[in-house]
Amino acid sequence: MKGKAASTSLLLHTATAACIGLATLFQPGETTAASPEASTALNSGDRAFWKMEYRKADSLYAIAGACEPMNAEIWWKLARLEVSIGESLPRDDKKKRIEHYRKAVHHAQKSIRLDSTRAESHAWLAAALGMAAEKSGTKEKIRNAGEIKRQLDTALRLNPNDQTALSMLGSYYRQAAGIGWFRRMMGGTFVGKMPKGDYEDAENALKKAITLDPRVIRNYHELALVELELGHKKEAAALMEAAMDKPILFYSDRRRLRQMRHLLEKLRDD
Repeated sequence: MKGKAASTSLLLHTATAACIGLATLFQPGETTAASPEASTALNSGDRAFWKMEYRKADSLYAIAGACEPMNAEIWWKLARLEVSIGESLPRDDKKKRIEHYRKAVHHAQKSIRLDSTRAESHAWLAAALGMAAEKSGTKEKIRNAGEIKRQLDTALRLNPNDQTALSMLGSYYRQAAGIGWFRRMMGGTFVGKMPKGDYEDAENALKKAITLDPRVIRNYHELALVELELGHKKEAAALMEAAMDKPILFYSDRRRLRQMRHLLEKLRDD
């Protein structure tokens, strides 16, 4: 434990020292950071994140956090980073993935405590909870669904055009529509509130997310899955074909593209 504490202390000391001198390296861009040191670290972290250089982004966000620990923007971006790291890991590495999702939940909750008016904080808390719930059984998913929906509703009340929240809401509705079998199987014996939503709700949310940011591969994939559930094979194929030309923004995009290619092959064979 002493070694771990010393290591953590060294990391914080290093981040704080870096905070003091970083402003001379980069020109700061648009962030909520008050100090130039935090602003440059945050902007540099964003650039690393969008290049999928997650370790570098983590180090830079840590510097920004050392400069301005009360800045909510830093903490929701750390939540986004942890979700993305979790999604970049192999699918069978469940333990490590869950660790990153739990860190994401912690960071998003801290961001909300600091500033509850930021839509991004609520959206990424919902995303982190949703990712962690993916590894759970159906009953636990249903128990978590209420909190996920509350966070998504809050995010969209604060910003009706938050693409992340709309994307997650589309997935939420798709999952809700898909558990109809569970509702029928359990009848009246299940104690708890079942999530509400149908494929039309999912379709509307995902179409709006695509309109707001046509680059995001996830939204094409999720909407294609909805169309397949509705029996709309041509529409699903067109969405998946469109996704093939989009930029890879997250490691998970590669997995989604592989899955869509497989689905397209199956549709061609049918």
